[in-house]
Parts: sequence; structure tokens; C-alpha cells
Amino acid sequence: MPVDILLPAESPRLAGENLEYVRLLAEIGTELPPIVVNRRTNRVVDGMHRVRAARLRGDGEIAVRYFDGDDETAFLMAVEINVRHGLPLSLADREAAAARVLAARPHWSDRAVAELTGLAWTTVGAIRRRGGADAPQPATRLGRDGRSRPVDGSVGRVLAGQEIAARPDASLRQIAKAAGISVATARDVRDRLRRGEDPVPARLRRGNGQAGRPVEVVDVQATVRGLRNDPALRLTESGRTLLRWLDGHVVESGECATLASAVPPHCAEVVEAIARRCAETWSELATALRTHSCSTG
Repeated sequence: MPVDILLPAESPRLAGENLEYVRLLAEIGTELPPIVVNRRTNRVVDGMHRVRAARLRGDGEIAVRYFDGDDETAFLMAVEINVRHGLPLSLADREAAAARVLAARPHWSDRAVAELTGLAWTTVGAIRRRGGADAPQPATRLGRDGRSRPVDGSVGRVLAGQEIAARPDASLRQIAKAAGISVATARDVRDRLRRGEDPVPARLRRGNGQAGRPVEVVDVQATVRGLRNDPALRLTESGRTLLRWLDGHVVESGECATLASAVPPHCAEVVEAIARRCAETWSELATALRTHSCSTG
């Protein structure tokens, strides 16, 4: 197509074209490889160095391959092409491209963006975090394999644990599909439950702020009912023992006045002593749980 009707690319190169590279291309005696052009707009998607080289040597036309799509998809294509061949993109170019991709495709995983931009996935993660709290934070991200997975890895594990408790005969593939996790993760959850362990490893609980910070319990009875549905407790003998123990020892503060009024005066001191001793035991249990949580985390 005629060189003069082409519109300049929205290039991922922050500094624009490299003139030395343009002159090098212009000196090539053979026809330049086709450039990529958006059919709808005549805007160059990839090949601005070749366009400038063609103009420099006086060519009126240039070979093209057409692209059909919107401008944002064209930019993604330009980044991918420039990362894989031609004059390499600088680190600054690739990081800026990653920031733009994350803004346009926040649901893409760090590894998917890294593959497109030629960066390490950890670098992409750092760029995402620099976006701040105002940046979109989708609950799931689309991986390189085209599958969506929850950002919080503990969510899928908890769901898998609940599925295993509700459908103990279900296959790992069925559990994985219902919980939105991989079969390997579903197998790990099942194995952890069989060993009486939490389906969520300590490293994931730490990452979600679940360890090291006290949990506030507003409704004790409701919380205990929730624990009864936890497969890590329901599916082990020690867990069931704990649940039975909690059923007999949990008392809400609002019940204290009623219970105290039922104690005859001659028994008050003895019951008070028992209550204080039980309070000390509960405190010892809380300390032991905190110590165990820290040591396993």
C-alpha cells in the first residue's frame, strides 16, 4: 500500500524510532518484510522503522499484512511482536507496556502479562502493586492457559474443603471444577484434611493477613456453628472432640447474670473459684494456639 497514507503507530517505544536502525534498514537492497497495519484506520501496528526506511530510500509503496481489531488489541500485538523480534524493546519500554496492559486488562495474571512483555512475573507483580488501592482488583485472574483462577488462593482451597465434606465420594476433578482450582490443589486439600490439617497452608494464611492478627468474634455461638462446618474439624476424631468440648464450654457474656442468679449463696465462692480456674485454662489454651500458629506459620 502507499507509504504516504500510513498513520504512525502507537508504539511501545517510549523514545520513538531509532534513526541509526532506520538508516541500517534503508541500506538493505532487498524488499523489506511486510509491516502490520490496522485495516480500519491505516495505522501502523508494527514496522515504523521499516516505514521510515522506505521513505528514506524513496519507496512509494510497502508490503503490508492487515490486522483487524481495536486499538488496544493492536497495542498488545505490537508489544508481543517487538518483544520477540526486531530491535529489542528497552526495559523501560517493557515496564511501561506492562503498566498499560495491567490498566487495560487487570484480570490478566502476572505471568500472562510477563509472557507478553518479556518481563519476569515478579516484576509485573511489583508494577501491579505500584498501581495502588485505586487500581482495579478483580477477584480472579486469567492465566496463560486461558483459565480463570481466584487471586486469593485460600478461597478455592476452602471451597474444595467444603465440597469434600459434602461429597466425600466425588472425584478430584469434580472437586477441582466446583472450587475453581487445579486437580493438584484439590488433591493437596484432600490429603491435608485426611491428616487433620487446615486446607489452607500457613504461607497462604500469612499472605492474607490471617496469621499474627487477633480475630474478633462478635457472636460466639454463631462462630462455633461455623466451625462445625469446617471439614478440617469434622473429618478428624480430634477435630470432633474439640467441637464437642466447645459445645459444653462456650458461654456468652450476656448469660452470666442469669447463671449467677441461679447459684445459691453458700455455693457462690466455690463456683467463682471454678469460673476463675476455667478462665485461666481458656487463657492457657489461647496462648497455646497463638504459639502453635506462629511456629507453623
